[in-house]
Amino acid sequence: MKKVLLTSTALVMTAGVAAAEMSMSASAKLSYGNFGTGDWRAGDADRAEADRGGAAPDAAWGSEADLDIAGSGGGGTVSYSATLEIDEAGLDAGAFTIASGGLTFVYDENDTGSLVETGGDGEDDNTGDYMVSYAAGGLSASYNVDTASEDSELIIGYTMGDLSLSMSMDENDGDEGGDALTKTTIGYVMGDATISLAADDADDWDASVAYVTGNTTMTVAADEESIYSVTLAYASGDMTFTGRQEFGGTADADSETEFGITYAAGDLTFGAKYDSGDEGDFGDEAETVINMSYAVDGATVAAKANDQDEVEVSVSFSF
Repeated sequence: MKKVLLTSTALVMTAGVAAAEMSMSASAKLSYGNFGTGDWRAGDADRAEADRGGAAPDAAWGSEADLDIAGSGGGGTVSYSATLEIDEAGLDAGAFTIASGGLTFVYDENDTGSLVETGGDGEDDNTGDYMVSYAAGGLSASYNVDTASEDSELIIGYTMGDLSLSMSMDENDGDEGGDALTKTTIGYVMGDATISLAADDADDWDASVAYVTGNTTMTVAADEESIYSVTLAYASGDMTFTGRQEFGGTADADSETEFGITYAAGDLTFGAKYDSGDEGDFGDEAETVINMSYAVDGATVAAKANDQDEVEVSVSFSF
């Protein structure tokens, strides 16, 4: 009888203890090159209007290593997780998450939500620090904040069958330097076609129709500047092809041509892309980029180059 009582007491004492799990992952990379190290000329901040130029520096050796330690836990009503990141730059805390029901809070400095600003190399940099989100049924809502600039973004969405609605409000809108920008988006799926409409309070709008037939997807789009585009995507076996032609628009608008091809077969991958709208950009955002990789015995050997005389050869491992 005494053993039964002791066992029952132990069960009661541990019933409220949250289950916890920990995991660890690591990666390392050795590279030689100068890929993604070029920059725009000083003062070029606007991608649409900048007279971009500059040059990439000489190639050099580089190495990086990352160790991520993740922990998670929780009981019946609350779950939580946190990440510790160790790399060549030092020690840093990763995402910290608390969730209960459909409500979630995430803190991760400069890496949450969709708040972004244009970086010096033309690529978008995340700026969001924390986000509160909620999802239940077809309703979703999120509030994202950048504590440094005080920019914020509120997004509310609702899905009902083939119809989806969303509204976002960007306060301050760092890239634009404005106050609040409200945007409304409507999407509707009708058989093999998807119709999308979007408009904001700055009189910007765009509309598109995407149609899928077999392995081919064709999208026709237009916007407030009378810029029209046709996009074609086709997949066949290990090969995927995409192409986009933009035309029309105001006198200041330049037509753009884009196309890309990817090939993936077993351990080998190859990709190439061209985008006339990225002229003068560097890294993966350059006008022309070619890359390939091959996985062998747990390692990945890769090479890539662009039209800005940037190249990189690397070997990486995951543990």
